[in-house]
Amino acid sequence: MLQGLMNLLSLCFKPFGHDGENHETNGILGGGSRGGSREGKDGLFWFRDIGKYGSGDFSMTVVQANQVLEDQSQIESGQFGTFVGIYDGHGGPEAARYVCDHLFKHFRAITAESQGVVTAETIERAFRQTEEGFTALVSELWSTQPNMATVGTCCLVGVIYQQTLFIANLGDSRAVLGKKVGNTGGIAAMQLSTEHNANIEAIRHELKELHPNDPQIVVLKHGVWKVKGIIQVSRSIGDVYMKHERYNKEPINRKFRLPEPMNMPILSANPTIISLTFHPNDSFLIFASDGLWEHLSNEKAVDIVHSHPRAGSAKRLVEAALQEAARKREMRYSDLQKIDKKRCCPRPSSIQSKCTRT
Repeated sequence: MLQGLMNLLSLCFKPFGHDGENHETNGILGGGSRGGSREGKDGLFWFRDIGKYGSGDFSMTVVQANQVLEDQSQIESGQFGTFVGIYDGHGGPEAARYVCDHLFKHFRAITAESQGVVTAETIERAFRQTEEGFTALVSELWSTQPNMATVGTCCLVGVIYQQTLFIANLGDSRAVLGKKVGNTGGIAAMQLSTEHNANIEAIRHELKELHPNDPQIVVLKHGVWKVKGIIQVSRSIGDVYMKHERYNKEPINRKFRLPEPMNMPILSANPTIISLTFHPNDSFLIFASDGLWEHLSNEKAVDIVHSHPRAGSAKRLVEAALQEAARKREMRYSDLQKIDKKRCCPRPSSIQSKCTRT
């Protein structure tokens, strides 16, 4: 289906090797061109070939296949370092928009409380406050907009603080590091994020251990494993119908209602967080939603970025993924470029690509 081809979001990013000027970048999806960067639209593509931020440069591309864009992303720079967020929404755009509006604000406030020091606990608290805030919003709107309870988003965050990189993830987006191989001129891929998708055996095992008395905690439907037969990801912001029993009832859509009582949350909002110290051979970072990785391996993606100029890195990744997706579906890539968003599949979807250079 077309939505499967078009659900990508990626950012390619390269920090400088020194402390450059700080450039605040709020709402990177909007705004004009900065620092000589080229941005614009090309069919379904929105792109920024290259842009500057506090500690480096970045390239970004979004492909929107339908009228409503469910995904959001941001890059922010300041005394705390650099904050990168990729929010791959599902069920509607509200959760991704809420996270884009609130997660960084919580992170910045918590960091300020600790005199600018960033830790894994800082990021975890920001995630927790964002989840609590969205749940409160669902409660507030329950009588008028009950389907807000069924909206959620994956959430991939990278924070560069001094020489340390933190990666925090909920859901199945992915961060990959491109590392130079000695003096050979080669490049190697290193996956940094842990994904939470029921198609991964380790995630199914985790869910079964957490819910030993529920034989239907993961269900195989049409060749795809889903939590309770409904959703692929096991962690997210939002999706409160799978976390709080009081929201898993009428008037939400019947397809989201569980037949048995919910004794404990089924989905989690606890991110997996890792940290590492940058090495001189670390070359660039790729942040992308699951759609990109369905069609490009980690190795193929880093090779594309490494083998071409910085400008346009993200757009090249998206084009390569779409070409591969079209090949698998026996479509022509040129046909994808002619798609009318108003005539696409009913569920809105997008491709965003961001590449950051280290």
